[in-house]
Amino acid sequence: MVGKSKLMRDPCVLQDPDGTFHMVWTDSWNSQTIGYASTKDFITWTEQKDITVMKEEPTVKNCWAPEIDYDAKRSQFMIFWASTIPGKFPETEFGGKNDNNHRIYVTTTKDFDTFTPAKLFFDPGFNCIDATLLALNGKSYMFIKDETKVPSPMKNLRLAVADDMAGPYALDPKPVNAPGTWSEGPTALQIGDTTYLYFDLYRQHHYGVLRSRDLKTWEDVTAQLSMPKGIRHGTAFAVSGDLVKHLLSHATSATP
Repeated sequence: MVGKSKLMRDPCVLQDPDGTFHMVWTDSWNSQTIGYASTKDFITWTEQKDITVMKEEPTVKNCWAPEIDYDAKRSQFMIFWASTIPGKFPETEFGGKNDNNHRIYVTTTKDFDTFTPAKLFFDPGFNCIDATLLALNGKSYMFIKDETKVPSPMKNLRLAVADDMAGPYALDPKPVNAPGTWSEGPTALQIGDTTYLYFDLYRQHHYGVLRSRDLKTWEDVTAQLSMPKGIRHGTAFAVSGDLVKHLLSHATSATP
């Protein structure tokens, strides 16, 4: 595996208009890089590589939970993640007690060889991680985790909205779920007129899911959710039935 820490955490997968699936992930606890690889079928992958997304910020502490989306308006990919840059946003450091004081940063690429300099993507006014996007009805919705530790732990999910995927995003004042729920890694799927928001209830050691038809009122349907044991922060995404059948066939044939 690539990266300073040789990690593969927080994977995010996106299928582009040509059918290729691109995956990015957290490759280190403390570095300027993220991991990247692509595939057509989830069996054969390109060689893994680490992308130095924060080379313009030599003091950056980390690059966590990258996500990837396709900006059709500009015919380019957006990769965004959470980073702490020491000395920035001192108003939410609270005397150093928020030792990781993240904001969301972004780079763009058309070919995964060259990347624009990273820039601030979203600052909600508090320590935040795990941003993910959902395009719906001509708007872009960003779900994030409020990572605030002090003066009062939040550890819950928030929502921001923009008219353009590239922003700017406006934070909804009402939390998606209650402060202190210790939830992270949100990922959203739209099925018909219903949005399903999956997330990692990491202190309870299982996944949760909320659903909504207006992105304002949320219903907890975790009791109806079945997930593999031990699953952590990942991505929910749609694939064709043919691909699922192909993967199941491959898994069966590969079993000794």
